[in-house]
Amino acid sequence: MFELVLLVPEAGVEPVGDALVVLDALSVSVEDADALTPSEQALFGEPGMPPPKEGWNRSRVVALFPDEALAREAAALLLPQDFFEGAQVMGVRAVAEQDWVRLTQSQFDPVEITPTFWIVPTWHEPPAAAKEVIRLDPGLAFGTGTHPTTRMCLRWIAGHAPRRQRVLDYGCGSGILAIGAAKFGADPIVAVDIDPAAVESSRLNADANGAVLRTGLPDVVDGDFDVVLANILATPLKVLAPLLCERVRAGGHLVLAGILARQEEELREAYAPWVKLSVSDEEDGWILMTASKV
Repeated sequence: MFELVLLVPEAGVEPVGDALVVLDALSVSVEDADALTPSEQALFGEPGMPPPKEGWNRSRVVALFPDEALAREAAALLLPQDFFEGAQVMGVRAVAEQDWVRLTQSQFDPVEITPTFWIVPTWHEPPAAAKEVIRLDPGLAFGTGTHPTTRMCLRWIAGHAPRRQRVLDYGCGSGILAIGAAKFGADPIVAVDIDPAAVESSRLNADANGAVLRTGLPDVVDGDFDVVLANILATPLKVLAPLLCERVRAGGHLVLAGILARQEEELREAYAPWVKLSVSDEEDGWILMTASKV
């Protein structure tokens, strides 16, 4: 890989960037050429006000090409263009070879849910103390265990071990909560999402973990459940209140996450006609709200 490095005045950044894309650059990045100097500019305004400027006086534009010849050809084609006036070619440089897969993997370590319950990427060995392990690699669907909302839900599952209980994971994302329920003996388990990619991700992750789930879009849900899990966000949780509560059987548990601490009261009010929600866990400004259905 080779980088073409350009110094471009504010007015030229957009047309130069567009031209680089047409010239088959693999990527184009723009940064303040005066960063970390007395001339550095901050591109933001006061709250509620537009930024003072759309761009920096001078930008360093870096375009990535698959080989040196393409990078130098792009530079030669840019030089005579009217929109390149005032810009400079700073050079072409080779990008240091890296094992990008290993570099990406190194950013994701095992995640502790409890001292004996861990989420472990496939390229890591489980910690010695781990008795229950979810094997999960970072992917497109939400839910790898790194977010407080996911960890709180999994802690609740570990603390309430839903053995032989019927569980619904509504808005399953990666399927991590449903898989966690399977690790603690839940059966049967239904995992649904409005995003077909999330449904497929859940199916694949369940297979990789030896978990038996029924996956699909929300219309596959039928009957009621001992545990209903929903780790979404406060606004859709409020809209879904009647549906989710209807799916909890008498004596069953409702477990909700994706809620900021400041949203506690509005969730209580939204669910009040059916259940009495309370906060059962809190982490980094997020709360877990639960209820038992009478």
